[in-house]
Amino acid sequence: MTLSSYSPVYPLAVSGRETPRVLSIAGSDPSGGAGIQADLKSIAAHGGYGMAALTALTAQNTKGVSAVHVPPVEFLRLQLEAISTDIAIDAVKIGMLGDAAVIDEVRRWLEQVRPAVVVLDPVMVATSGDRLLQGSAESALRALLPLADLITPNLPELAMLLGEAEAADWASALDQGKRLAAECGNTVLVKGGHLAGSECPDALVNTSGLLSQDVIEVAGPRVDTQNSHGTGCSLSSALATVQARTGDWEVSLREVKPWLLGALLKADSLEVGLGNGPVHHFHHQRVLRRGDFAATLWKEATVELEAIYKLGFIEGLKSGKLPEAAFNYYLAQDAIYLNGYSRVLARAGALAPTEEEQLFWVKASQQCLEVESELHRNWLSTREASSGTGPVTKSYVDHLLAASASGSYSLVLAAILPCYWLYAEVGQKLNAAFVEAGSPAGHPYADWLRTYADEDFAAATRNAINFTDAAAAAASEGERAAMVEAFALSCRYETAFFDAPGVFA
Repeated sequence: MTLSSYSPVYPLAVSGRETPRVLSIAGSDPSGGAGIQADLKSIAAHGGYGMAALTALTAQNTKGVSAVHVPPVEFLRLQLEAISTDIAIDAVKIGMLGDAAVIDEVRRWLEQVRPAVVVLDPVMVATSGDRLLQGSAESALRALLPLADLITPNLPELAMLLGEAEAADWASALDQGKRLAAECGNTVLVKGGHLAGSECPDALVNTSGLLSQDVIEVAGPRVDTQNSHGTGCSLSSALATVQARTGDWEVSLREVKPWLLGALLKADSLEVGLGNGPVHHFHHQRVLRRGDFAATLWKEATVELEAIYKLGFIEGLKSGKLPEAAFNYYLAQDAIYLNGYSRVLARAGALAPTEEEQLFWVKASQQCLEVESELHRNWLSTREASSGTGPVTKSYVDHLLAASASGSYSLVLAAILPCYWLYAEVGQKLNAAFVEAGSPAGHPYADWLRTYADEDFAAATRNAINFTDAAAAAASEGERAAMVEAFALSCRYETAFFDAPGVFA
């Protein structure tokens, strides 16, 4: 999976829960980049419900740790008991523990509660180089390791847990991971973040047959950024959350690793702190500013507008030389189309979240039937029109009705918007050409050109664009993708609708 193709997929939990309840037992980072704060962001980013039991308070920022305070262990016990006696816990992530008494308390609690998923990030040294675990507590930490399902040390921590020198290459790191996994009887995530080179691999290691093979490597590029504060915390808590759903460490890692890659690639955009800044946990949840989504849709519209302006039907409308049979066919199909369109506009009104939008779409639906259809009837009353629904008309209306049936307000707006936007653009351009030519007397389609160049219609179009843009801002990434697809298809139908009368030209 590449970053460009990544979009968070949150399948149901193994337990059948959509939202895993994930407890982070870790220290606090007041600057928000690591520890409990990073854990809760990561859990939320992957669809979990985050909880927290604090083991330590730190005074730190992006430049380093200046002080660590470990509250009385009795208070940690009260936190853990308060949570576990009230809330079912689907997964636990353990981070900074501070001293031996805290570690022993966490071990006692784990043995009593036995959570289904336990991820232990053995926080011993911060990225800044500051030591976060007292040396006297290292033996207590080693005794805690077998209670974890997954251990996620960085290379310095992996070496410290084995009492060895830090691995200088990937092969040595994997060898250390195998020995720690064999010693603890669980799975170890060996991380290549501290190695040199352009690649940054990770590997799941288990020598007891719990994985499909002893070593499962997942490749990845190294990101050139100084903003990697909290990377280990974020990775481990994300893995705990996703594992509560998938029950498969390889599947979980292959989902989380692209997310973390994106978080590192977008880290610089946060502009937090003067030192080693945090990663961007919510990079995949793009916040739209007013007009952003409309600009995306406009790119789709311009392609079709270029095609529309080249059509013989449009050229004939502009010059007034369009055969009457072609115009009559267009009018008859438009009358049929507007009947279906009015129903979809009414549906938009029923789905609209605000009174302003409800009134706008209901009024638009009424105008389709009363004003636009009346105009068509007046024109058609003196002309012989082709009867029956044309294939383009039927396909276009079916597309709109399908969007309406989805029950998604944002999708309905995206589907109906081109009939406003493209018509307004084409109408204004044709009317401008008509005026520039001196509004020649006797132009057979002058009234029609004025209708869609009318300022009231232009104002209605602006409202429709703004409502669609606002709906996109409240939608999910998946919903916005569906909106773009529906809008683009309606644009193509608009082009085909203008082109259909060409058979009579």
